[in-house]
Amino acid sequence: MCGPRFAAEPPLEELPYGRWAERLSAEFLAACLALELDGEDLGEPGEIRWYPDRSWHGRTYVPGTSITANGYELFGYVRFVPAGEDGDASDFFAQVDFTEETAERNPDWKLDLCDEVIGAWRGNAGSVAAMTLIWGRPLISGGAIVTAELADLAVDQCELLEERFTLIAPDDYRHDLLEIKLFAAKGQELARESLYEGDEDGELDEDEDEDDDESRDDAITDVEKEA
Repeated sequence: MCGPRFAAEPPLEELPYGRWAERLSAEFLAACLALELDGEDLGEPGEIRWYPDRSWHGRTYVPGTSITANGYELFGYVRFVPAGEDGDASDFFAQVDFTEETAERNPDWKLDLCDEVIGAWRGNAGSVAAMTLIWGRPLISGGAIVTAELADLAVDQCELLEERFTLIAPDDYRHDLLEIKLFAAKGQELARESLYEGDEDGELDEDEDEDDDESRDDAITDVEKEA
């Protein structure tokens, strides 16, 4: 496979705390206020759980999640241009969505995953990979590192930081789809999960495949317009 591997910088900072966490929280919560709720009553956001930072294409992404008073999960990220030698971080932007599918409501889950398309990588013969930010936490013990694999090839990895991880990896490239795998320190595979709900065999039916292609294309277009 010809494609981007390990395109993002590894996590460079500790998980946000203090004034930095307050700055990121303000951006995250402002994006929550802009959500289109379609009549849903989410309830007040709870404490924001932050995940390791990853940087790609000149931007740093810090994902976060929050369980609301009514049991929904807010999930998203804060993106910014990292500070240079003579200045502070700038050009902040936050993307947030919500779901009622939480780990608490799915006790069979082994990995709690969130993902958002953040850009595109254009390869040979017009093939395009959806560069995807993935973040989450293992729901089983014993894990040490998480990898993103495309066609059984590792394209990104992240050591667990306080039982949390963040990846940036190419997805949906030449019809190959990402799998996220959790490994123990000695290399044993403990869990794997597709980003595609109900896709245990790595294959979608024709209608699901077309719908997913359209949604990924729309997400890439939206990201490129916003950038």
